[in-house]
Amino acid sequence: MSFDTDIEKKIPPAVVKILRRIEEAGFEAWTVGGCVRDCMLGRTPADWDITTNARPEQIKRIFKRTLDTGLQHGTVTVLEYEEHRPKGYEVTTYRIDGDYGDGRHPDRVEFTADLAEDLKRRDFTINAMAYAPGKGLKDLHGGMEDLEAGVIRCVGDARERFSEDALRMMRAIRFAAQLNARIEENTWRAVTEMAEGIVRVSAERIRVELEKLLMSDHPSFFRLFYDSGLSAYFLPEWEACMHTEQENPHHCYNVGEHILHCLECVDCEGLRRELGEEAYPRALRTLRLTMLMHDIAKPLCKTIDEEGVAHFTGHPERGAVMAEEILRRLKYDNDTIRDVRRLVESHEGRFPAEARALRRAMSSIGEEYFPLYFYIQEADLLAQSTYKREEKLARVRRLRELRLEILREKQCLSLKDLAVKGSDLAAAGIAPGPEYKRILNEMLSDVLEEPEHNDKEYLLKNHVRA
Repeated sequence: MSFDTDIEKKIPPAVVKILRRIEEAGFEAWTVGGCVRDCMLGRTPADWDITTNARPEQIKRIFKRTLDTGLQHGTVTVLEYEEHRPKGYEVTTYRIDGDYGDGRHPDRVEFTADLAEDLKRRDFTINAMAYAPGKGLKDLHGGMEDLEAGVIRCVGDARERFSEDALRMMRAIRFAAQLNARIEENTWRAVTEMAEGIVRVSAERIRVELEKLLMSDHPSFFRLFYDSGLSAYFLPEWEACMHTEQENPHHCYNVGEHILHCLECVDCEGLRRELGEEAYPRALRTLRLTMLMHDIAKPLCKTIDEEGVAHFTGHPERGAVMAEEILRRLKYDNDTIRDVRRLVESHEGRFPAEARALRRAMSSIGEEYFPLYFYIQEADLLAQSTYKREEKLARVRRLRELRLEILREKQCLSLKDLAVKGSDLAAAGIAPGPEYKRILNEMLSDVLEEPEHNDKEYLLKNHVRA
């Protein structure tokens, strides 16, 4: 991993301005935490946090435009214009935290004039570095050394850090996934011993960490949630997957291992090229959640035939219900729940590589899901055994080609594309009511079979009885 230690050139002008204003007023000011870490990694930070020995009331006197976003914890948001638009930057006073009674927030904070005391309270060494133009890097806990070695290590005593906020256990694993790093031995031991504490964390916060891991370049680090015991508390359905073998020629892993491989097998670059940068993040999130959930019901659906071969009949349908329950429990939005449920329910789709079969599938599943549908099938196949793999992948490639032909020819796939509308049926003397729907669905079925039949005159003649 290469590192870029020239942080100063990356600091936005607005941040430099804030730092200088604070220093000109006679105080210290540093950028701190994740923004310093990301700069070292050559990444563009999403946010810039500033820490200072100035008190909140002093920061409010220095700057004209501020918001009281966390005065009790020493935080004031300073508004500066960036590209002619106001943007907020959090400025927090050096502090020492008291006990964490609720397992997330300190019961009290004590302001301090010592940056070293402030850095002691941070979660991991790689997040406990500070930087200021003209002063350089302040790294009191070996954060740079751990970053270079690819190690996630708590600042100070790991048990103390996790007792302050149990979510830090998930954050340790999430950072490991994002940085392809290992978790230091004492930190890992504390995670495994304190895993039950995750029950004190809200579903919303758990969802954020889960999602960040799934969106990383190493989503199979999800395994560490299982190995540590954490997933038993926030995704207990996963436990059974890791103990369910798949005794049939199509599989070489148990259910859980297969899912982990599926997460890694999603063709991210192909997805990015096909959908573009704007649509890519949401599509990848939907795909990775679908791959995590697609076989979640297999342990409940497993049967063994007289020849010792395992079958999982009905697992897509049952898995769709389970996926919805899990995502609701994790407080996902309705659109995500709907999309993942639909894709889990339809992920097997063993119809032949023929245009008429594909048209019917696109109509019943929804054409809007098909860009993702093929990525799901490919990832699923690549995470199976090599038994008939090339034949299966060839089928998916052929279906991709057929879909493009169907779209290029603008073939009818839904009632809205049908040449006949309700008004046409009314004009033909059909009274509004259930008969409308029956006739239109009959016409759609005809057109899905034979696209050239999507002609108003033909459809009325052949499907409307005088």
